[in-house]
Amino acid sequence: MEHTTLTTGRLELRPFAPCDEDEVYAACQDPDVQRWTLVPSPYQREHAHRFVNEVVPDGWREDTAYPFAVRLRSGGPLVAAVGVHVHGTDSYEIGYWAVKEHRGQGYMTEAVEAAARWAFTEVGAVRLEWRAEAGNTGSRVVAEKVGFRFEGVLRAGVLRNGTARDCWIGALLPSDLGLTPALPYLPGDVSGAS
Repeated sequence: MEHTTLTTGRLELRPFAPCDEDEVYAACQDPDVQRWTLVPSPYQREHAHRFVNEVVPDGWREDTAYPFAVRLRSGGPLVAAVGVHVHGTDSYEIGYWAVKEHRGQGYMTEAVEAAARWAFTEVGAVRLEWRAEAGNTGSRVVAEKVGFRFEGVLRAGVLRNGTARDCWIGALLPSDLGLTPALPYLPGDVSGAS
């Protein structure tokens, strides 16, 4: 896919570039980013270098991942990262982290909603999943503010540092954001009644 820049009232979301390496490295030194995300821990300089120079361009070129650097508009600082990950032709997942100094200002919610709208309207996602290790209430609050519906717990759903951990899962549909879905949706009877 061609690189895309998204804008919101306060933010610019653009693909990470080599010029972002220092800020990515600094942000990923935060123990909370290392604790709750899948970034390597400890996070070394070479991880940031590889991310902005290889992982991001490869993901965009191969249509497997679309990581965005989230910045305040007008060339402001890096405030967050959000990425849409493609796990198959009909499987999309969103992931994100916020720079410690910029948490609590609504930037993450604004960025996740912008990326979700883009995934539905430009990428063609039918359903967007959110997963977070059970206990990551910050991530869950953001997801729920955007409109993700909590769907349950996946036992041993996240593998991190050689350990299987339970994770929360939720999903967002285009209609949850007032968008017209690419495909008709026929909900089933989830009550289990026959």
